[in-house]
Amino acid sequence: MNETDPIGPEHGSQPLAGETPEQQAQQAAARRHLWMHFTRMSSYAEHEVPVMVRGEGPWVWDQRGRRYLDGLSGLFVVQVGHGRHELAEAASRQASQLAYFPLWSYAHPNAIELSERLAQLAPGDLNRVFFTTGGGEAVETAWKLARQYFRATGKPGKYKVISRDIAYHGTTMGALSITGLPSIKEPFEPLVPGAVKVHNTNFYRAPEYGDDLERFGQWAADDIERRIEMEGADTVAAVFLEPVQNAGGCFPPPPGYFQRVREICDRHDVLLVSDEVICAFGRLGSWFGAERFGYQPDMITCAKGLTSGYSPLGAVLIDDRLMEPFLTGDASFSHGFTFGGHPVSTAVALANLDLFEKEDIIGGADRRAGAFRAVLDGLRDLPIVGDVRGEGYFYGIELVKDKGTKESFNDEESEHLLRGFLSGALFDAGLICRADDRGDPVIQLAPPLICDQEHFDLIGQILRGVLSEAWTRL
Repeated sequence: MNETDPIGPEHGSQPLAGETPEQQAQQAAARRHLWMHFTRMSSYAEHEVPVMVRGEGPWVWDQRGRRYLDGLSGLFVVQVGHGRHELAEAASRQASQLAYFPLWSYAHPNAIELSERLAQLAPGDLNRVFFTTGGGEAVETAWKLARQYFRATGKPGKYKVISRDIAYHGTTMGALSITGLPSIKEPFEPLVPGAVKVHNTNFYRAPEYGDDLERFGQWAADDIERRIEMEGADTVAAVFLEPVQNAGGCFPPPPGYFQRVREICDRHDVLLVSDEVICAFGRLGSWFGAERFGYQPDMITCAKGLTSGYSPLGAVLIDDRLMEPFLTGDASFSHGFTFGGHPVSTAVALANLDLFEKEDIIGGADRRAGAFRAVLDGLRDLPIVGDVRGEGYFYGIELVKDKGTKESFNDEESEHLLRGFLSGALFDAGLICRADDRGDPVIQLAPPLICDQEHFDLIGQILRGVLSEAWTRL
């Protein structure tokens, strides 16, 4: 598909009418001054900008007082739900005590404590934590560290990075180079050299493997080795993989896939980076996706759920051996961010982890995940639903024209279906989710980890009604 922006509600939101003078002024200011991210700004010439003003639990309210179920956790972020006073109070206390100090040659108690807790939670020997302010910066950091590590250990030619087709890893120039979405890369080319792509794990679009998911997974993993050998192992520094790939619609790993990738990386002295900006902190029903699928990465990039979105924070969790070249002499990692490991953000993260443990957020989500899956699987009888895939509280529903042949929609049809109808209709029906065609058209869902059967049933009810109407419009 040509369009790659995450599709919001703008094409179906209510037209401008009936606002109070204050709302009219706010709408005018938004249209005149606010540049929204990944958004067609022309959409708001005749439609209002959705303005969200309040949240509580899995719900959010707009300026008109309408309530919506946040079926995307903001942007795969709000694990513990909206309106948690414990997190707001943690931020307030810290801001009153020490609002800011950098980690450039200094430390503060929150950064120390949080790094220790993350090291205790992380699998294996990922005992070093480098803080950023978000996920894209974490990915950028991991690539830079991989390159400097190999330079420091006498292998300066190892600089390339391998990632998967359609995968999204961020928008900074390095992270965008790792990203596998051509349409969002093209406006900014030339990008950072050395980023190469391999096949993803979209089994639904691999008919030649029939029902043999394990054989498909071995083939997909072996494609990484083929590419390493093609590029030359002495030039490849790292492989970046999400436990469940986001863009394209939640591609889970086939059985044995990550174990085979680990063997390949070890054989060729290539670092395995598990990009868990979405998948960590309970999204898949475990602390980390690597834990969920039983593999040991050399680095984990994370963000989003680390603070449940109450303050910006990201991190790279790093194996001890990657730190060794920087522990002697005058060596240092030539990299940093002004707000990385911010005192307020790390205070919020600590309070967030406390909530996770006190309320068994991850255990509860893991126990309820099957019920969520069952509701979504119940939509397979609809003629427009081709596939339902994902893990935990992270799912994609692929939409098709023909279930038997798996025929997808062309660009014009996708434009009409997603932007012309679905995105707005779902929003107007009270569900915030993502209608996306970075790859084939999908609906993505990632509700807060506190959601239960009541919320799953509402999601299913809204999806069934809107998707049924979409089919009649085709």
